[in-house]
Amino acid sequence: MDKICVLIADDHTLFRKGIVKMLEAEEDMRVVGEAATGREALEQARELIPDVILMDIKMPGLDGVEATRTLRREMPHVGIIFCTMFEDDEFVFRGLQAGGRGYILKDADPETMLRAIRAVAHGESLLGPTIAQKVLRQLAALPGEEAGRTPFYDQLTPRELEVLKLIAVGRCNKEIAAALVLSEKTVKNHIANIFAKLQVYDRTQAMLYAIRKGLVKIE
Repeated sequence: MDKICVLIADDHTLFRKGIVKMLEAEEDMRVVGEAATGREALEQARELIPDVILMDIKMPGLDGVEATRTLRREMPHVGIIFCTMFEDDEFVFRGLQAGGRGYILKDADPETMLRAIRAVAHGESLLGPTIAQKVLRQLAALPGEEAGRTPFYDQLTPRELEVLKLIAVGRCNKEIAAALVLSEKTVKNHIANIFAKLQVYDRTQAMLYAIRKGLVKIE
């Protein structure tokens, strides 16, 4: 049986070593590396090609969110799970927009963490219970669409829909412009139109709308 190769990126040594000990007790998992910074996580991921990375958000220098954005561009097949003590909405949605496939808190029980690693290794997504509730609350808070009315996204042009999908997977304006061969000014105009048509106010709400409507999936 092929083992799930895991890289652990966390600047707290005791926590990192505890996770290593826990994972090495599992027959289907193998810890291939440890990193204490986002920069080290990038370097080791490029060298070791793990299946899954357990990524802390707050680390010295390059943080986990920025490291994840880079890894999603370079190694989209690697599943990244944010494992952190932060459950503020800002951290949760920055992590999901950056391309994280899972988000669990450090005080989660071991079974939750193991389940998340196995799920992400098989191309699925898993959010811890507290985080899942946050996402559901945010989805419920988005503007509703009246029954029988044309969905908001049907008002988007094909180009605006392309931009929305890139927003939802965490691309910044510069990256969207490069991917679609547009100027950043044109991208900003498209985003303004998207917000108006979807009746949302920021990128996070646009991402959540796209997820709720099945236009994109966090995977």
